[in-house]
Amino acid sequence: MLGLNNKDTLLLIIVAAITLLAPFILNPFPTQSAMAQFNAGYPDLMQRFVIFGIFAIGFNILFGLTGYLSFGHAAFLGVGSYSAVWMFKLLSMNVIPAILLAMLISGLFAVLIGFVSLRRSGIYFSILTLAFAQMSFNLAYSVLTPITNGETGLQLTLNDPRILGQVTTAEGSIPVTSLFGLEMRSTYEMIFGPWSFQFNAGYYLCAIIMLLSFYIAIRIFRSPFGMMLRAIKSNQTRMSYTGLNPRPYTLAAFVISGMYAGLAGGLMASMDPLAGAERMQWTASGEVVLMTILGGAGTLIGPILGAGFIKYFENIFSKINDNILHSWFAFMPDGFENALVAIVHPFVGKGWHLTLGILFMLVVVFLPGGLVEAGQRVAKLFRRRKSEKTSDESAQSKPAE
Repeated sequence: MLGLNNKDTLLLIIVAAITLLAPFILNPFPTQSAMAQFNAGYPDLMQRFVIFGIFAIGFNILFGLTGYLSFGHAAFLGVGSYSAVWMFKLLSMNVIPAILLAMLISGLFAVLIGFVSLRRSGIYFSILTLAFAQMSFNLAYSVLTPITNGETGLQLTLNDPRILGQVTTAEGSIPVTSLFGLEMRSTYEMIFGPWSFQFNAGYYLCAIIMLLSFYIAIRIFRSPFGMMLRAIKSNQTRMSYTGLNPRPYTLAAFVISGMYAGLAGGLMASMDPLAGAERMQWTASGEVVLMTILGGAGTLIGPILGAGFIKYFENIFSKINDNILHSWFAFMPDGFENALVAIVHPFVGKGWHLTLGILFMLVVVFLPGGLVEAGQRVAKLFRRRKSEKTSDESAQSKPAE
């Protein structure tokens, strides 16, 4: 199906089902219940899940296949965002031209950075990409203020020309981003008993693009090009001795990865039309590294899992404050309640990074393959138990001699 083997087709179907049914899956608790704090089926958060999933998928093509660790991938995310916002300012509020321009400019920028950085490998390559990203951040923050609007960030204004679209609405406000008239903020809410499910147009656009990106990544992984990238990761020196030049392959992987990041940046601007230099900081580059390693570097679905895991912690655990903790432990005597709140407090709210850091450390130590390895171990355990059960049943059914 679609040029994929049965295993990859099944994986694509599973990812598609989870993505398209996310409004139901991410809202397991009734809206008014105490556990509703852990619901994540909000349009803005679901958009972040799939957008950063695209970002991580692209980074995994470079890091997971070739072994080249980039510490500056957020530069392409920022370039994609700036490009998309400029398209909204100058052309129209249609998201398609903005996304295409974001990918194009990010790809050209990746050619420039990759051509220089890929002259080195290992830690030297990582430092070069970090240096380029920090230079890009500082240029966007201060030097290129006519283009980026500096620390304030690039935003839409009533003075924008938008030669192929509305400059203002009938109410005198700025038009919203849309897909041929379908507004990205358009949301349908379905009430089912105590549950509330929201279906957002912007989310489903991002979800469909993520599925296409995931499908392309599968084809890259299974292609001869992907095999060459694995050979580079395995032993680049030996590959060079065979007469093959690895640089065109690594540059192609770098550019493809940069275009994925630009696509993610363009989608971020399409959902919320503004762009700031903070998207190009080294912390954003480090975040996608954590997503890929946490999910499982070199695997297909791992980066998506890692992106969802980190964004869930960032947006859900960070909102848990002392008032919520007291409501959870209110059934206990006051002394025990206050003690438990004091114990849990450092790990939630502003301290969510501490919890994430501990979990990341545990994954690296006990699950080097990330969340994908955890799933594989659980599946293997169930298969073993099923096999043992089948063996016991067959032994009991066998007549005694």
